Amino acid sequence: MNPSSNSINSLPRGFIPVMITPFLESGQVDYDCLSQLTEFYLEAGAAGLFANCLSSEMYELTEEERLAVTRRVVETAAGRVPVVATGTFGGPLAEQADFIKRIHDTGVQAVIVITSLLAKPDESDEVFMERMHQLLDLTDGVPLGFYECPVPYKRLIDSKMLAYLLPTGRIVYHKDTCLDAEEVARRLKVAEGYQFGLYDAYMVNAVSSLKAGAAGLSCIQGNHFPELVVWLCDNYGNTERQEEVAKVQQFFDDCMDLAHTAYPTLAKYSLQKRGLPMSLYTRRQVEPLTPAVTDAMDDLLAAAARLSDELAVVPVSRLAV
Repeated sequence: MNPSSNSINSLPRGFIPVMITPFLESGQVDYDCLSQLTEFYLEAGAAGLFANCLSSEMYELTEEERLAVTRRVVETAAGRVPVVATGTFGGPLAEQADFIKRIHDTGVQAVIVITSLLAKPDESDEVFMERMHQLLDLTDGVPLGFYECPVPYKRLIDSKMLAYLLPTGRIVYHKDTCLDAEEVARRLKVAEGYQFGLYDAYMVNAVSSLKAGAAGLSCIQGNHFPELVVWLCDNYGNTERQEEVAKVQQFFDDCMDLAHTAYPTLAKYSLQKRGLPMSLYTRRQVEPLTPAVTDAMDDLLAAAARLSDELAVVPVSRLAV
C-alpha cells in the first residue's frame, strides 16, 4: 500500500499522557475524579490521551472497568483531542481481537497492542509477526498502535519489524520504550511518509527523539509536571531557546529516578498536591510511599514551579475545584 493512500488520520504531535486511574478509598474507580483529571491534562496542553495503560493500572482493572474508564475519558475529551487505549490482555487471538473491537467502539482513535502479550519471551520475532498479521486480519480495519510495555516483559518492535508492518496502513501509534536514541532514529526513518506517530516514553532522550522526528512524548513524568513536557514538545526546535531547552532536558534527566519511585502512588500524590481530589489508593503492589519520598517530591514540585516561572509557563491549578 502506498502510504499516501492511508485513510486513517494520524495522531497529533505533542504530549500524550499515560493516564492515571483515580480510585475511591473503597477501591472503586473514582469516575468523577477521572473526568477532572482528563480536564487537567487538557488544560496543561496535552495533544491526546492514552487511557487504560500501565499507568492506569490496566492489569488490575476488570474488563468492564477498562471499557468504562476508556469511555469516560472519551466522553470527557468530547472530541477536543484523540484518545487511544489498550485493547489486548492475552489469551486466544480471537478473544484479543474481540476486545480490541469493543475498546474501539468506545470512540478511541486507535487501539493499542501490548507487544509482550502476542508472543512469549522465548518465542521469536517471526512468531510475533505471524500473530500480529492474524490480529490485523481479525480486527476489521481498526487503527492500531504498539506499546512496548515492560509488564509482563518488554518485547521491542525494531525498525525492521516496523518496516514490514507500516505498509498495512493500520499502525498509527507507537509508545517507544527502547531507550536507544539510535534505534529511535532508525524507526523514524522507516516510518517516513506514513501516518504514524512515535511517542518516546524515555525522557532522557526527549530532545534527541523530538529532533529526530518523533511525534511527541508519552511519559510518566507528565503525571507530575505535564506543563514542562508540553513546553519541551513546543520548543525543542526553537533556535532562540536552546539554552532553556537544555535546562528543561536536564531537569528531566535529574528527576528520572524519583519519578519512577512508588509509581503510580507517587504520581497520585503529585496530582493531589496540584489540587486534584484524588486518593492515594492504588491497586498495584508497589513500594511504600515513605515520608522521605514525599519530601523529595515536594522539593521537586517546587523546583518544577520555579522552572515554570523562568519559562513563563502558567501551571494548571485545580485548587478551586
